[in-house]
Amino acid sequence: MSTVTKHVLVAGGGVAGMEAAGALAELGHRVTLIEKDQKPGGHLKQWHALFPDRRPADEVRKYLSRRIDNRNIKLFTGVSVEKVKKQGHDLHIELSDGSALTADAAIIATGFDLFDARRKEEYGYGIYDNVITSAELEDMFNAGRITTADGRKPSRIGLVHCVGSRDEKVNNNHCSKVCCVTAVKQAVEIRQKLPSCEVFCFYMDMRMYGPYYEELYRESQEVHNVNYIRGKVSEASANINNRLVIKVEDTLAGRPLRMELDMLVLMVGMEMSQAGTRLAEASALGMGINRFLETGDHHYGNNLGHVKGLFYAGTCTAPMNITDTISHARAAVTETVRYLTTR
Repeated sequence: MSTVTKHVLVAGGGVAGMEAAGALAELGHRVTLIEKDQKPGGHLKQWHALFPDRRPADEVRKYLSRRIDNRNIKLFTGVSVEKVKKQGHDLHIELSDGSALTADAAIIATGFDLFDARRKEEYGYGIYDNVITSAELEDMFNAGRITTADGRKPSRIGLVHCVGSRDEKVNNNHCSKVCCVTAVKQAVEIRQKLPSCEVFCFYMDMRMYGPYYEELYRESQEVHNVNYIRGKVSEASANINNRLVIKVEDTLAGRPLRMELDMLVLMVGMEMSQAGTRLAEASALGMGINRFLETGDHHYGNNLGHVKGLFYAGTCTAPMNITDTISHARAAVTETVRYLTTR
């Protein structure tokens, strides 16, 4: 138990914010947790199963819910943090509902937004009914059925990697880090739920960053017969039978391909959240070249903000998976407690 009790504001009630708030409260600090949505949980609320072991997402959601079930935490939903500024030893925080409060320290955990696939018009999202995003496919998994817009079981599905990531045309040069493994996980789940469905992944490079990711990639090919084609989809359209027609160059075989699909799934990447961007601009927090929050030091201070008493946790600083997000939040708590006990 902490020997000093302080008030810490946590901006964002996603994975990082919930973990940070729970850890601070466990140490005896008073925590105000601010979440812009009506319920905490962030993007995790939408997930069906997690990579690499296809663990039910609900298990992690329940863990995080227990973390914030603490009398030291006050949770406010439907409101966001709009501005943070230093006033003497304290931080002055302005909220979107017009109210304000002070805190001894604050952790920014505003998370990420998914890339808007409409910005890649060539894929036909928002134009063709059966072009969907990876998040919408998770909704189908949660509902227990994978169907086309007219209710048919698809016989051939394509998954496009790097939609909105590593793409100069949309000003996103960064890798979103989890898209490749998400595609592999989802491809396996499709094959398990629809054994007769052909599944194709169209990728630039397979980037398997985490433990057991490479093993899942191998399993997807050797056990589940997922097909991988190295090449970028250049265009999607619909034919007279309402099937999708895609054009792609197979860069390994060195030949163009034209393929009919029942469904096209776009692996949308991560961008800095709009709420986080507004907060950063209003508070002059500083943003890096990829428009995520710029930390104090990339090697030994990536939880540190440029305002004294302000700390960062999770994907407001860079794309990361849930495991790394929880670890990053715990590190932010360590830095926060160090500051509170030494200032």
